[in-house]
Amino acid sequence: MKPPKTTPAGGRPRPRFANIAATFGAVAAFGAVPPVWTRNRKQRVAVVGEGTRSVDFYIQRMDTSYAEFVEVVGFCDLNEGRLRHANRLSKARTGRDTPLCPHTQFDQMIAEQKPDVVLVTTADGTHHTYIVRAMELGCDVITEKPMTVNAEKCLMIIDAQSKHHKSCTVTFNYRYSPSRTQIKDLISKGEIGDIQSVDFHWMLNPFHGADSFRRWHSDKEVSGGLIVHKATHHFDLMNWWLSAIPETVYAQGKREFYTPEMAKRLGLSGHHERCLTCPEKSKCGFFMDLTANKNLKELYLDNEQYDGYHRDRCVFRPDITIEDNMNVIVKYDNGVNMSYTLNAFNRWEDYTIGFNGTKGRIEHKTVEQVYVSGDGGEQGGIEEGGSYTRVFPLRGPVVNHEVWLGEGGHGGGDTLLLNDMLDPAVARDDYIRAADHRSGAYSILTGIVANESMANGQVVKIAELVKRIGYPGYSAQPSRTGPLPMPERPAVQGSH
Repeated sequence: MKPPKTTPAGGRPRPRFANIAATFGAVAAFGAVPPVWTRNRKQRVAVVGEGTRSVDFYIQRMDTSYAEFVEVVGFCDLNEGRLRHANRLSKARTGRDTPLCPHTQFDQMIAEQKPDVVLVTTADGTHHTYIVRAMELGCDVITEKPMTVNAEKCLMIIDAQSKHHKSCTVTFNYRYSPSRTQIKDLISKGEIGDIQSVDFHWMLNPFHGADSFRRWHSDKEVSGGLIVHKATHHFDLMNWWLSAIPETVYAQGKREFYTPEMAKRLGLSGHHERCLTCPEKSKCGFFMDLTANKNLKELYLDNEQYDGYHRDRCVFRPDITIEDNMNVIVKYDNGVNMSYTLNAFNRWEDYTIGFNGTKGRIEHKTVEQVYVSGDGGEQGGIEEGGSYTRVFPLRGPVVNHEVWLGEGGHGGGDTLLLNDMLDPAVARDDYIRAADHRSGAYSILTGIVANESMANGQVVKIAELVKRIGYPGYSAQPSRTGPLPMPERPAVQGSH
């Protein structure tokens, strides 16, 4: 089933920048509405970080689907080879070279190319550097999630936005996926009354899940761990679904699967440095062959000489500092409690979620397709028939809702997100899916505080780490104090 007109599965739903005033009020969304997006000209975008997400998604789409609205005016990266690779692909689409800039000359690129917006897609731990500096130089910012990885860097972004009044948009494509928007729709309409508690469980498979243990993501200083890098999507969904912000977090986590000991239990002699040179590659079910995939070879293997980055490091290395399974309990400012789990070594990639409300329960499940970041496959695509949404009222029959479907990456969310950001036509988004620095902050702070809790074994208050965030723009939710219908008495005591 296709979603209603406000959440179309294809085509061009209307965008975000031009409709901020209609949806949020003139200043509420960002503290400063970016005036550049209302001008009758192409918007100039500089891209910092030419990795998989940047090259295969943002740049490709800006060069093609949104070329009438956007002009990419600069590439910036620490790897000279990836810069040339990004330009080569872009030139094949546009017929023109894009100015290339080493990361040490970021200021010079801004001065010379005069971008309206800086798109940040670098490693997570460096996002704050470019977000803050772009604002200081007068640019609005679009950043990949997570906005950053720790409390200190988060506060730097909050303070920079407050001082320079530039916008910072965080690209939470899961909000735009029609099946997730449908959950927001059901909750907002009071289908199960007001929410009391939530059970949320996310599973990563040994392809996508293992991939985080090969890459820079395996260093918690750079990525914040899966509880920040990956779970920022999930925590943002929860904040948005509930129209609430997290207050306290308690968490436990460990790495017990992706370890040298597990390598031996699986029949290997032990861990090795990387797949390319592994003497036991023929025996390892986690082997990645960078030479066999054109995308991965051209983007990473062919450019190792410039920065020494190995895309295929062993998932069983001892120097990995992130957890592979985590349990988190979160209390929200509206009184809701959530129990959340994240595991990175399951057979399939999926999540199940249950919302327990005063009028019943919503259960939702989605199974995602197998992919490895950068291999050319569709990211976050939903398996055919792999999603359901059911409502269990306190009394009466179960209601099976036909799931709203979308096309493309992340359950249809990628295209809708880009439409919202880059197409200048005006329309209202009743679901308020656009995410600014405040939403970006509260999404990461659940994970950041979870890291703190895992380290000290205590319940941690978010407000003790970062202040001055402000409240995100969320839609109204069902009353938590108003009258409720009395459930019907069952015909037979003890029956459903």
